[in-house]
Amino acid sequence: MAVNSTPARLAITAVIAVLFALPYAGAPDFYLSYLYVVFFWVALATSWGVLSGYSGYWSFGHAAFFGAGVYTAASLTTKAGLPFLLTIPLAAAVAAALAGLIGLVVFRIKSLRGEFFALLTLSVTYVLAAIVSNTPIDGGGGVNMGQVSLPTFGTSVSGAIYLLGLLLALGALAVSRRVLCSRLGAGLLAIHDDEDVAEVKGVPTLRYKLAAFAISAAIAGAAGAIQAGYVGYITVGDTFSITVPLYVVLMSILGGARHWAGPAVGATLITVALGLFVGGNHAELGRAGVALSLIVVILILPQGIMPRLLARLRKVRVQPKAARPGALTLAAARPAAAAMPASAGDSVLLECRGVTKRFGGLQALGGVDLQVRRGEILALVGPNGSGKSTLINMISGHFPLSSGSIVLDGQNISSLEPHEVARKGIARTYQIPRLFEQLSVFENVRLCAIFGSERGAGQDDPDALARHWLAFTGLADKAHELPGALNLHERKFVEFARALAARPKLLLLDEVLCGLTPSEVDQAVGLIRKIRAGGTTIVFVEHVMRAVVALADRVAVLDQGRLLALGAPQETMQMPEVVDVYLGVAHAA
Repeated sequence: MAVNSTPARLAITAVIAVLFALPYAGAPDFYLSYLYVVFFWVALATSWGVLSGYSGYWSFGHAAFFGAGVYTAASLTTKAGLPFLLTIPLAAAVAAALAGLIGLVVFRIKSLRGEFFALLTLSVTYVLAAIVSNTPIDGGGGVNMGQVSLPTFGTSVSGAIYLLGLLLALGALAVSRRVLCSRLGAGLLAIHDDEDVAEVKGVPTLRYKLAAFAISAAIAGAAGAIQAGYVGYITVGDTFSITVPLYVVLMSILGGARHWAGPAVGATLITVALGLFVGGNHAELGRAGVALSLIVVILILPQGIMPRLLARLRKVRVQPKAARPGALTLAAARPAAAAMPASAGDSVLLECRGVTKRFGGLQALGGVDLQVRRGEILALVGPNGSGKSTLINMISGHFPLSSGSIVLDGQNISSLEPHEVARKGIARTYQIPRLFEQLSVFENVRLCAIFGSERGAGQDDPDALARHWLAFTGLADKAHELPGALNLHERKFVEFARALAARPKLLLLDEVLCGLTPSEVDQAVGLIRKIRAGGTTIVFVEHVMRAVVALADRVAVLDQGRLLALGAPQETMQMPEVVDVYLGVAHAA
């Protein structure tokens, strides 16, 4: 993702220097204006990618934030008499504030994803256009900026607009790259693949979506302010046109929306292609050619140009370094000496007090009281629909409680969001592995190291933690594979590695043995024993009875959402009520 080689950096620096020198070298205004248009679309497409490309929340309302920037600059210069340059950051701030207000509402509603979010953002554009058109902001007659004094920067007005466009495009690319390579970018990519899992793994999804939305809108607002100076006469119809969202989406898809430079590549190619056909019938021919090219590219390169290009350049991939003994400082990341089985006198790590969950008229859990002792392995068993996975979801924060409370290490976590629960030290796996499919195995585990438990946060390198737990689970040679290339056994072990990288106090395993062969079950049992030997407390839901008997210190049996029995495995499995509702007479015999 990064441009790390010295020759590449020198070449990029030289190109940027030449671009900055063009207005002072006497380049004709026509060419400066043409290049400005390229920079304008690069900035807009790149800004769209910060939210939509990274998080997967496709916005068709980019014209609203662009338009907010246009009219902020137009109003402040013509009516308030502010200097044009001052209106650019103000336009960015107004657009960011607008995005923040919208995001605070729509991002809290989980059903507003995909096409619903796209349509909602599109409707915002038309609402804002109606407001602007029917208020003194525009009044329906447009805004003339002909008398506004524009800067020259020692060159012409066209040269100054060109330089502002260049600065904005470079700034947008720098911001987009910075976001992608940061904690924020990692979280956004996880949201893109599976938002619910990202939240459970510790990603503060609401805050990250708001941040990306505001950044995206701010860049679009700044682009709008500069564009206002470029066009001179502002109208609602031109400003809030459907052209803006359609073009930025097409440009981003063409270049590759998940790469920081992808939208810029797409914007450059499309703008240049359209610019080659500017007269007579050639404009329509150009649009038709671009449309045909997009169809071909989407069919051949569904991820866009940049991802395919990078894949070709990385034919020889560098494998992650093997974990070095002593490389990690966090105690939770090192298998410790074998722990003794928990006894009745051990301290309580987790306590469920009257945990109840209702889904409409269905009661999935009815007042479950359960304690988990520090250092033990507790098995949750019971017939299908008894509430086992629901209890796991409640403990991990995925579902809110209808009543009752959950206490972890003396702290009530009942009202915490899933990412806050993860930060407190609870990690989980899923019965059907829910990996981030567009991230490599290494990136999957690294992300959980970044966002996991606050225990030891900042003390260990996420890369080192990811390497350690991939080696621990026997997946070091799969680090650069995408999850789609793995079999079920390997995918389940990636779930183990992700959960362990989060440095949990309590590990929740939801039917991790389901679908595995007998030999793979034995491997998983051995791995769970190693995890427990490291001092991690484990609660696991399971139907494989030989594994339950081999691993569990205690067994809790659920039936119809209530705790039916609790005790040592052999004794509990012989209880008549357990045999009756779960095991059956044949098993008891």
